[in-house]
Amino acid sequence: MKDLLLITPPFTQLNTPYPATAYIKGFLNTKNISSYQLDLGIDVILELFSRDGLQKVFDKKIDLPTTTENTQRIFALREEYLKTIDQVISFLQGKNPTLARQICSMNFLPEASRFNQLDDMDFAFGNMGLQDKAKHLATLYLEDISDYIIENNDADFGFSRYAERLGKSANSFDELYSKLAGPQTFIDDFTLKILQDKIENIQPKLICFSIPFPGNLYSAFKCAQFIKKNFPHIKIAMGGGFPNTELREVKDQRVFEFFDFITLDDGELPIELLCQSVLYPTDELEYKRTFLLENQEVVYKNNSKRHDYKQAEIGTPDYTDLKLDQYISVIEIANPMHSLWSDGRWNKLTMAHGCYWGKCTFCDISLDYIKIYEPISAKILVDRMEELIKTTGETGFHFVDEAAPPALMREVALEILRRNLVVTWWTNIRFEKSFTSDLCYLLKLSGCVAVSGGLEVASDRLLKLIDKGVSVEQVAKVTKNFTEAGIMVHAYLMYGYPTQTVQETIDSLEMIRQMFEMGILQSGFWHQFAMTAHSPVGINPEDFGVIPVKQEILFANNDIDFKDKTGIDHNRFSFGLKKSLFNYMHGINFEIPLQEWFDFKIPRTTIHPDHIHDCLLEDDAFTFKGNSKIVFLTKNVIAENRVKTKKKYSGTYTLITFHLKTNIVKIELEQDKANWLLNVLEQNSIENPKKITAQQLKNHFEENFEDFELFWFSKPMQQLKENGVILSL
Repeated sequence: MKDLLLITPPFTQLNTPYPATAYIKGFLNTKNISSYQLDLGIDVILELFSRDGLQKVFDKKIDLPTTTENTQRIFALREEYLKTIDQVISFLQGKNPTLARQICSMNFLPEASRFNQLDDMDFAFGNMGLQDKAKHLATLYLEDISDYIIENNDADFGFSRYAERLGKSANSFDELYSKLAGPQTFIDDFTLKILQDKIENIQPKLICFSIPFPGNLYSAFKCAQFIKKNFPHIKIAMGGGFPNTELREVKDQRVFEFFDFITLDDGELPIELLCQSVLYPTDELEYKRTFLLENQEVVYKNNSKRHDYKQAEIGTPDYTDLKLDQYISVIEIANPMHSLWSDGRWNKLTMAHGCYWGKCTFCDISLDYIKIYEPISAKILVDRMEELIKTTGETGFHFVDEAAPPALMREVALEILRRNLVVTWWTNIRFEKSFTSDLCYLLKLSGCVAVSGGLEVASDRLLKLIDKGVSVEQVAKVTKNFTEAGIMVHAYLMYGYPTQTVQETIDSLEMIRQMFEMGILQSGFWHQFAMTAHSPVGINPEDFGVIPVKQEILFANNDIDFKDKTGIDHNRFSFGLKKSLFNYMHGINFEIPLQEWFDFKIPRTTIHPDHIHDCLLEDDAFTFKGNSKIVFLTKNVIAENRVKTKKKYSGTYTLITFHLKTNIVKIELEQDKANWLLNVLEQNSIENPKKITAQQLKNHFEENFEDFELFWFSKPMQQLKENGVILSL
C-alpha cells in the first residue's frame, strides 16, 4: 500500500522514462510521503509488442481485399512477426546483442513498406556500426507493425503520442468528452487492464497524473474515468506540462467529472498540500495553484501562504518502481545526433529552473516554468548525479533545461573532473558567445557528447525580432567550437515567423545548407511557428503583424489561430524544408539547387555561397583577456633538464613532456621559466576549486620575468593551449 500513485499516461518515450514523476517521488521522499510511480506508456508498449499482444492485433477481422497492399503483406507474414517480436524487443532492451548479426543479415525480419527507405540510409550504417544498424532495422520493423495497428486496430496509436489531435488547441471540451463517452479503444483495453492491476495492488488514496503533452491527454482522461467508475473513493489530480500551458483558464465543469484537482506550475508544494487535504482533512484546507469544483463551479484556489520550494530542497529524482531495464532503444533516422532522443537510457536532470535569457518572443516567458530562473549549485548537481548512478546503474544524463547556463556548465564540468566521474551527458543551450573553443573542450572532457539549441530563423533581422540575442555569424562560430571539440550539435529551426518573407525563408535554408556542408551542424528539425497565448507574440499580436482568431475558451488555451498580414502560406514550404534537411543531415545533395526541393517557384537566394565559411575565418587566439579563469588539466608531466650545444652557443633548457590521453606534447623552455610553469601547474591543478585568472597569472609571472604576453603567446605555450593542457575560460 502507498498513499500516492504517480502516473505518466501513454505515450511519451520508448527509451527512457519521462522524469516528472521521478522528480515528484524524490520530493515526496523528503517529506516521508509514501508513493509509487507508473509509466503506463512503456507498460502498454511491452504488452502490445509481445507475442500475445500481436496475436490480439492480428485476431481482429479485417476485409483484406479492401485494405492497403501494406496491410495485406503484413497480415500474410503475421506468423513471422509473431515468431520474431519477443526476440526483437529483447534486443532493443539491450538484452540480446548477438541478435544484431541476424537482423543485419536482412533475411531475419519480415519487411513491409518502412523498409523502402533503406536505400537512402545505406551510407550511414558503416558510420554507426552493427548494433546501431540492427537497431535501425528493428525500428523500421516496429514502425511497420505500428502502421498496421493504425490502419486496422486503432487510428489514434503512435509510439510517442496517443489521440494527440484531441489535445491540440482544444478550446472546447466537447470533442474529447464525446470520445470519452464512446467505447474503449483497442489501446484502452491494454491500458486499463494494467491500471486496474496496479491500483488493486498499490491501493492508493490519491492518484496524480503528470500530463506533459497533448498526446497524453486522452489516455489520462480515460484512466481517470475508469478510476471514478471502479474506485470512486480515490481522489485524482492532474498536473504537468499540458495543464501548465493549456488549462490555465479552464471553465468547463465536465472536466471535474474525471479529475478532482488540476494543479499548475511547480508541483511539489501543490501536491504536498493535496496530500494533506486527502490524507488528513481539516476544516481549513490549503491549496496552491489548484483548480477544483465547488458548488458546481470551477474555482481556482491559491490560499496557501507557503512559498514554493527552492531547487536545492526538492531532493534527488527517484526512479524506483520504473522498469529501467525494460525501456526500448530505437533509431528512427540513421543520424548519430538525432538518435540521442530515442536511443539509450538517460537520467534526466535540470541544471536550472527556468530560462536565464527569458526574452524570446515566441516562448511562454510569462509562465513560471520559464520566468522564474533558479540555478542549482554545481556541487549539489553532481551529488545528485552520483546518487542517480548508484540507484539506476546508468551513467548517461540528459539535462532537460530550457537553456543550460554556460557558467554553470563550466562549473559542473570542473566538478565532474575533480571527482573523476565517468559520465556521458548532453543538454539544451543558447548559442552564446561564451561557448569558446576552450569551454567546449572542457565540456567534452567532462563527458558532454552533444548540445541542442535554437537557431530558429537563420536571418539576422528575424533573430532581432525574436529577441534571440544571437546572430547567424555567432551561431556559426559557436557550432564550430562545439564540433571541433567533438561535441555534436542539433539546431531547432523555425519557419513562418510573423512578417517572414519568402526570400527570408529561402535565405534561411541556404544558411542551414552551408552550415551542414561546413560540418558545423550534425542534426536539425524544422517546425512551423505557432503562436501561443503566453508568449509576447500571443499577448501583443498587433506588435508582430498578426491578427489572432478569437475563440471562447472553456477548456484548453495555448496555440492560437492567427492570420499573418503578409498573406504568405508558409505551409507550402514544409515538405521542401524537411526533405532538404533530411538530405543534409545525411551529408548528401548539398550541390542540388534549392529550387529542386520545392514543386513551386522560389526566388534565388541572396546569400553568398561562402557566407558561413567567411564567418568562421576570424581567429582570436592571440587576444589576452585578463578576467579569464585559467584551468590546467594535466597531471602527467615529466621534466628533464638538458644542455643545448649549437656551434659556439652552449646553454641549458628544460624539456617538458605532457602525456595526454591520445597524444604526447613536448615543449622546450628556459630552465627558470620551466620551473615557474611547473610550479604553477602544481599549485593550480584541477583539484583546486579556486581558479587563477589570466591577470593574476600575468602578475605572478612578472614578479620574476618580463613581458608575460611574449611568453603567453609563444609557440610552446600555444602548443599547450591547442592541446587542451591549458584552458582559458
